[in-house]
Amino acid sequence: MGPTELNTDAKVAVLVDCENASPDVLEYALQVAAQFGRVVLRRGFGNQNALANKWQEALVRRAFTPCLQYTYSSGKNTSDIALAMDAIEAMFDGRADTFCLVTSDSDFAGLCRKLRERGATVHIVGEAKTPEALRNASDQFFEWAPAEPAAAAESAAQPAKPVAPPKPKQRPKSVVNAVRLMAAEITDGRVALSALGSYLRRMDPGFTPQAMGYSGLASMLKTYDLLPLRQEPGGHWTVALATPKDTPAPAAAAAAP
Repeated sequence: MGPTELNTDAKVAVLVDCENASPDVLEYALQVAAQFGRVVLRRGFGNQNALANKWQEALVRRAFTPCLQYTYSSGKNTSDIALAMDAIEAMFDGRADTFCLVTSDSDFAGLCRKLRERGATVHIVGEAKTPEALRNASDQFFEWAPAEPAAAAESAAQPAKPVAPPKPKQRPKSVVNAVRLMAAEITDGRVALSALGSYLRRMDPGFTPQAMGYSGLASMLKTYDLLPLRQEPGGHWTVALATPKDTPAPAAAAAAP
């Protein structure tokens, strides 16, 4: 799956749930957002405890506007409501048409659905704990993992840990089904890899070939006997369902004596 093309016309809003995320995520979130267009809104939402200390330094350094929300009653999350209202307002005002929400809180699934119903594009940057309800409510989910704390002194005193075995490669049948559906609408039956990658992401916002154990979509498809690849004259790759002549015939049975 190739890199997403930059849409210079898109206006991107990066809205951070500071009560549900680490300040370390900001750099990655901005890298994700930058590939979709120009970042016009940068806001961090949280109560006085969340926005103090590390978050204060991170928001200032990354040019985010801190949106302080006081907790008026125990158990009420005013920050979530403020983030949702700002997102809806930015969409209706035309200040943003693409939203990058930095959170792992499934409460924002409803906001994602509402924004997309109005034509906006929504991306989520969250941790591995992000529920499926939030992942699937977005156009694309980007998983961020916090860096492990450095422990140079401990590593010097302890023997080196064994290298973890490589992640087993997966070949989901859904990829074959996707090619079958898309090829049926194309005259020559050949599907561009870029179009296939976009379709797979729409079906599963968290889909990446890397998560399946591959370096890219092309290397993943090469493991499917039913999906022969072909490089076209323009340099791009296409894939199609194997025809009977492409499928190796079984060895002929030995003649009976």
